[in-house]
Amino acid sequence: MFISLLYVLLAILGLSVLIFIHELGHYYMARRVGMRVETFAIGFGKPVYQWERDGVKWQIGWLLFGGYVKIAGQDSDDGRDPYEIPDGFFGKKPIDRIKVAFAGPFVNIVFALLVFVILWAIGGREKNFAEFTHKIGWVDPQSELYVHGIRPGDEITAYNHQPYQSSKDNLYAPMTSSGSVAVQGNKVDYTTGEKTPFEYTVKTYSHPNVYDKGILTTGIINSASYIMYDKVGSQENPLPEGSPLQHSGIQYGDRIVWVDGDLVFSGQQLSHILNDGRVLLTVERDGKSIQVRIPRVPVQELKMDPAFKEELTDWQYESGLNANKLAKLYVLPYHLTNDGEVISPITFIDKENELEAFPEHLYASNEKALLPKDKIIAIDGVPVKTAYALLTQLQQHNVNIIVERTPIMASVKSWDDADKEFDQQIDWKAINNIASSIGTSHLIKSDGPYVLLNIIQPKMRTEFKLSPEKQAWLTAELQEQKKEVENIEDSEKRAHALAILKNQETQLLLGLPQVQDRKVHYNPSPLIQFEGVFTEIWRTLKALVTGSLNPKWVSGPIGIIQVVHDNSMISLKESLFWLGAISLNLGLLNLLPIPVLDGGTIVLSFIELITRRRLHPKTLEKVILPFAVLLIAFFVFLTYQDVSRLVSRFLPW
Repeated sequence: MFISLLYVLLAILGLSVLIFIHELGHYYMARRVGMRVETFAIGFGKPVYQWERDGVKWQIGWLLFGGYVKIAGQDSDDGRDPYEIPDGFFGKKPIDRIKVAFAGPFVNIVFALLVFVILWAIGGREKNFAEFTHKIGWVDPQSELYVHGIRPGDEITAYNHQPYQSSKDNLYAPMTSSGSVAVQGNKVDYTTGEKTPFEYTVKTYSHPNVYDKGILTTGIINSASYIMYDKVGSQENPLPEGSPLQHSGIQYGDRIVWVDGDLVFSGQQLSHILNDGRVLLTVERDGKSIQVRIPRVPVQELKMDPAFKEELTDWQYESGLNANKLAKLYVLPYHLTNDGEVISPITFIDKENELEAFPEHLYASNEKALLPKDKIIAIDGVPVKTAYALLTQLQQHNVNIIVERTPIMASVKSWDDADKEFDQQIDWKAINNIASSIGTSHLIKSDGPYVLLNIIQPKMRTEFKLSPEKQAWLTAELQEQKKEVENIEDSEKRAHALAILKNQETQLLLGLPQVQDRKVHYNPSPLIQFEGVFTEIWRTLKALVTGSLNPKWVSGPIGIIQVVHDNSMISLKESLFWLGAISLNLGLLNLLPIPVLDGGTIVLSFIELITRRRLHPKTLEKVILPFAVLLIAFFVFLTYQDVSRLVSRFLPW
């Protein structure tokens, strides 16, 4: 708590420095052109500290979200014409006023470029692979992109023909679009290494993992990442008590690369494989051994003829499952012989359940239906010779995992090379050599750096061994979370939040502690960093003006402090980058042609320079006052949204 508070104070100090150098630019140029500076203030409100030097009153206000330099004639309360004050702001030529107004933003822009130069000179930053990879980690199965065949492991190269820069684009592009987004990339076949370009224009829709409908997505939920189990720095990272992985053989340095027939590209994809209700079958077909993933479903969902149902009752008795109701037992949706050979499929009672089990658009090629005469020889890697053994095995869900043992953890030379190295590290031939042996009599446990772990049975969160104190705390916490969710006024948000909570309670887990992504070396040139931040600012402003971006997603003062605080907790280099980015934001936003901002002053002075006609003080007041009120209202709105987002971080949804 103390450390976090310290970083908050440092974040406020950092923003105060940016404001100080901005106002210092105004101060320096005003003095240089002969204007008389009356006050130099950092912050607003009653001064907590002030002093006077060279005829200037210097002060620090208690509210550090801003500052100003007051020049003679800018705020004249004695009724004098500000143009008649020789050393005042309006007493100087329009070109001098333009210089003074421009100096503040200019200093912020130069400071930002200087920060980017420093970051480049000291070697850049360490970033997670997921932040800059083009590879997709998870695709929403309800999305248009999923229908078009986009899957985890495929690549994104551009949104709306703007080159993909980082994982932020997966959210930024749909949030700033006008309702549809052109998505370009490559479909990747990891068995051959072949990449096929694609381009689809899809509609944006509400993000399925977020309760607020204002968060939009194209269907790309997250970027790919390494899923590595290792120490956290020099600290031990033990498996929790009762973890399904405790006797699996997993070791520090292992990277999960394959689970039940699929290469794994993200934690969310891994969770999908664990929880989609399918089992990995090893099947003999036309004299060859193949693997397919088939849904296991309760008996009560299927239309069974009396003869097969009677046979199923016999299998139940032989497998010792008499204590279970037959209707609740899990089976495969196929008529089978006593030795596990497929006769024919069984239809579902509810068509929706059948479409869920066998969707029109398959997640992976190994989810194809079984064929007559296919013979099941193993379930989840466990050999079965009889139908009743098959029935027994279906009542529990096991998974098979292949890991890459002790992969290289050092940073790559450049983030640009990270995807290429990711591809090179996947030896599909070795992985397939192990995978294809699962459930057969010639099981292969390792090939090169790849190792097959012992069979693992995932658990629900509530099944983990906890002390009575921790169990009581968890129960109370869940009840409190449900209470908070039930108090949500919006019925749709409430239902969605409850669904997320329920999913958290019943979700199957491997019992992995903190997993780690691979670090990459990120060090683009200062100009590229400058261009990246500039482009992001421009696109945001354009989206705000066109109405495609809701202003509530723009960060205000509290949000900015939160960003600097969070990144300061990561590293000094991260906080330095964000100070540079915020400085560039401060400089560019102040150049907007709004009367209350520096850009507005420049425009008004330029008009006077061209027309050679002075603007009457009353006219200036009428022009500036409404914008000042609007700006204050906008900052109040942003602050409210910042606080709302900050509070939501501590809520379960």
